[in-house]
Amino acid sequence: MFCNQCEETSKGVACTVRRGVCGKSEEVAALQDLLMHSIRDLATHASLAREAGWVDEEVNHFTCEAVFATLTNVNFDPERLQRLIKQAQELRDKVREELPKNRHDLAGSLPSALVLERFDISTLIEEGNRLGFLISSDLDPDVRSLQEILLYGVKGVAAYAHHAQTLGQEDDSVYRFIHEAFAALGNKEWGGEQWLDMVLRCGEINLKTMELLDKAHTSAFGNPVPTSVPLGHRKGKCILVSGHDLKDLKNLLEQTQGKGIDVYTHGEMLPAHGYPELKKFPHLFGHYGTAWPNQRKEFAAFPGAILINTNCIQEPHESYRDRILTTGPVGWPGVQHLAEGEYGKLIEKALSLPGFESDEDRGSVMCGFAHSAILSSADKIIQAVKDGKIRHFILVGGCDGARTGRNYYTELVEKTPGDTVVMTLACGKFRFFDRQLGTIEGIPRLLDIGQCNDAYSAIKVALALADAFGCGVNELPLSLVLSWYEQKAVAILLTLLYLGVKNMRLGPTLPAFISPGVLGVLVDNFDIKPISSPEEDLQAILCK
Repeated sequence: MFCNQCEETSKGVACTVRRGVCGKSEEVAALQDLLMHSIRDLATHASLAREAGWVDEEVNHFTCEAVFATLTNVNFDPERLQRLIKQAQELRDKVREELPKNRHDLAGSLPSALVLERFDISTLIEEGNRLGFLISSDLDPDVRSLQEILLYGVKGVAAYAHHAQTLGQEDDSVYRFIHEAFAALGNKEWGGEQWLDMVLRCGEINLKTMELLDKAHTSAFGNPVPTSVPLGHRKGKCILVSGHDLKDLKNLLEQTQGKGIDVYTHGEMLPAHGYPELKKFPHLFGHYGTAWPNQRKEFAAFPGAILINTNCIQEPHESYRDRILTTGPVGWPGVQHLAEGEYGKLIEKALSLPGFESDEDRGSVMCGFAHSAILSSADKIIQAVKDGKIRHFILVGGCDGARTGRNYYTELVEKTPGDTVVMTLACGKFRFFDRQLGTIEGIPRLLDIGQCNDAYSAIKVALALADAFGCGVNELPLSLVLSWYEQKAVAILLTLLYLGVKNMRLGPTLPAFISPGVLGVLVDNFDIKPISSPEEDLQAILCK
């Protein structure tokens, strides 16, 4: 077992024992490794097929779904991974059969293929252990590092593409790049410059993918509006929804209408309350709990049924294992998985449970400050900057995690002066999302832009402000302080690098897969730096 893709990897190097920090078993790690080899094989054939003018929608969609399954805290279910491996092989064979029909000159020169003759789980685990981690360990350290950065960035792109595709938004150039990138990971001839170019291209493609996802969300659910969300609860039956997928939430809200069940959001589902097409459901009541690292404690205390629709899942505790269900890419062995849109068993479970016994007011938080909401007040914001009432914008965004040191982000936000505005997104905000920071000229000092899936909103706001002030993004009174955990965050970081954003602070630790040589390139070209202390970083930021 070798896995270094998340921020909490063992000893800051890699998980190499029988069980990863995330709870992934050695057997699941082997299956995920084999799935990655299968995807590279499929992608190599799919890329060649594109050259021959043949593109298959099923291959495109499957690639993103299967890659998504290997992100941190997504799919731990051996049987589901077994099916994905088998399907990858079947689709590869489908492409392989079509190629000679389109290009007769390819009949004798098809790429070598991964051959799996048996698909029982034990055999697949053996093969996964034999093949090992997708990136070769005998490469030059900097080349290996760039390949790993590309792999994890592409995983993030695939996840965002999957989210967008389920809502009907897709672009073949995204699929083309995903296949090209996986196929390239078999290349042993490229040097560092070629791999760095691929890494930055990944950032470019991720920008397009996040734009697609933004369009998917706003087309389906409307532009988010600033909304007050209760943190308490009311008496009655209840369902808690955690994950990221808004389409699943809407389907559930439609199916629970008139059934006496309140639906609560958890974690990254909080921004759902700001979308007009979701907030119109009166039984979408409030937000319960915080971010994914706290789910075992928070889920145990929730008196209803629980649905997780994408990442992130932790091993369910026995206290709620019989009332948690999954759908979409996420899975855990022994936990019931629902087909998309089929929530009958979830609803039955919710009706069988006691629910909340009484009302409780725990205050509220604001959400819904996506680019449309912020830019609608652009004139007011710009004037406040010109008048010296807003000195600086600080984007404190990214993933939450369980590792010690993440209280840095709470302390940083609490210590920001009253003439600064804090923008935030993704689950890292749950370290401080309920802080009351007040307003500046009626503008809230804490602006929740949304999910990690909404990072495009932050980019669009930054670019619009730069245009309004007639300067580049790096000349704005804006600083980025980022927390990372998994592969979506890697993809977002690559997009920021592609856009040339400099002076970013990253924590709580730097990725284990960034070699000293690659880190030197990032420091020299982008002035990327690790976080230090809230006081020191604020002093440096506000002197900008």
